[in-house]
Amino acid sequence: MTGSEFLVRRATRRPFLLALPLVAALVSGCGSKANNDTFDLSLTPSGEGPSARNRQILVPEPTALKLLNSEQVVVRVSPSEIQYLANSRWGDRLPALVQSKLVEAFENSGRLGGVGKPGQGLAIDYQVVTDIRAFEVSAGSPRVATVEISAKLLNDRNGTVRAQGVFKATAQVSGAENRNFIEALDRAFAKVGAEIVDWALKSM
Repeated sequence: MTGSEFLVRRATRRPFLLALPLVAALVSGCGSKANNDTFDLSLTPSGEGPSARNRQILVPEPTALKLLNSEQVVVRVSPSEIQYLANSRWGDRLPALVQSKLVEAFENSGRLGGVGKPGQGLAIDYQVVTDIRAFEVSAGSPRVATVEISAKLLNDRNGTVRAQGVFKATAQVSGAENRNFIEALDRAFAKVGAEIVDWALKSM
């Protein structure tokens, strides 16, 4: 398999078969024992805005549909069909990876008294509760990466929702290699994640 080609595997266990001309044009044969490339995500908060140094927050693992709750990279072929980018995977299940990057971004902002995950024993003021609605690349033309995450800022003292919003970003895929798909998803996530961090800090 050459570096400029990629393979998409079906999400189902049925024999591999592609009927769509566009997708078929992007597929080449590849041995079944090929090693998976492992990819990470990046997220950098703006570092600007109000300080909440007297607040501590909890970031639970995002919820997500089963098709997103894995290490697989999703490629959407049609509104009702998804496939997985072959020989590529995330470094962890996608919700766990997104959670870790959000925690890291909140910590790196330097604007909070504390940030933690469930089970770490912090005295929490707020929870940032998220749901991954989309984290995929479309197989159309042009190929576009889409990341959409909904978020709620939950007052942990009384259970009320302080603020909520939906954050979405897209990024065009600039090549046909697997890394080009990942790079586009990373750019879209970086924007969405930074917006969530800045929004949450401004809403406390």
